[in-house]
Amino acid sequence: MNKEDIYDLTIVGGGPAGLYAAFYAGMRDMRVKIIDGKDQLGGFLHTYSEKTIWDVGGLPPMKCSKLIEYLVQQANTFNPTVELNCKVDRFARLDNEILALYTAEGDIHYTRTIIVAVGRGIAEIQKLELQEPIQYEHENLHYTVQNPEHFSGKRVLISGGGNSAVDWAIELAQFARSVVVVHRKNEFRAMERNVSEMNNVTDVRTPYSITRLHNHGERIHQVVITHMESQDNVLLDVDEVVVSHGYKSNLSNLASCGLTMDDGMVLMSQHAHTNLPGIFAAGDCATHDSKVRLIAGAFNDAVLAVNSAKKYLTPDAPMMAYVSSHNEIFREKNKQIPRF
Repeated sequence: MNKEDIYDLTIVGGGPAGLYAAFYAGMRDMRVKIIDGKDQLGGFLHTYSEKTIWDVGGLPPMKCSKLIEYLVQQANTFNPTVELNCKVDRFARLDNEILALYTAEGDIHYTRTIIVAVGRGIAEIQKLELQEPIQYEHENLHYTVQNPEHFSGKRVLISGGGNSAVDWAIELAQFARSVVVVHRKNEFRAMERNVSEMNNVTDVRTPYSITRLHNHGERIHQVVITHMESQDNVLLDVDEVVVSHGYKSNLSNLASCGLTMDDGMVLMSQHAHTNLPGIFAAGDCATHDSKVRLIAGAFNDAVLAVNSAKKYLTPDAPMMAYVSSHNEIFREKNKQIPRF
């Protein structure tokens, strides 16, 4: 192990929390590495890259793919080292207090501090729990929506009760002939304003679940939905079926590393400390009493985690970085920005 192999901070995960942590750590003059198990940065945002994001402070509504582009560009401001297609299996503290991260590929990465920002881990789509679905997945059964215009003039059935299901229902209602939304509960786990809009522009059926698919060749042409209480069946004619039942994630390997978990997430303090010295957490993988599960909340987690990592390395360092408008680190970079 050479001195240049040891980073001040290694961020495990390249989603919003990890990307903003890389930028902010650059403001704090830290030598940073990002490790991500996927082949591109952006994390879970890629699962809904065509959806429109409204709730990031100071930014106009934009496609999630554009937000990813901006986040990656910002993260690269201070040229962090980026390792993609690299899955961290475990980490351990060496005798010299350096932390070693061991990967599934057999590599070892060395660092003084770690921010765990793995989001939902390697997320797997919650598929429709029937015997037939797999044969329709290349035809008209969808687990994500890449091109809303594909649904133009069609009868669409959407199953799900979270933000994604509600958002897609509103979006597709602009293109489709009709949209029916099926949810096994009466209440939706989504923003109230969006639920109200969905009720205005779609046919909402609750509490119902999909219980049978009828095919015409290789395509679904009818769906049976069953009332969760009365068990009454309703037969619906459909052209396209969208299933948005969320994702399964497994962060159990973090517990095996010695991190304290709470309901499957890393337990962190108000300042992003975990129970292990020098290891901090941020984003969807982490939880604490005041957790805000928005992209803006991931940014805040990232700042707290970086500041705590900096203080861990340099106890007499300031509690936070100077704001960018007064930070000398941007003096030369400001000269490169076009003035209008």
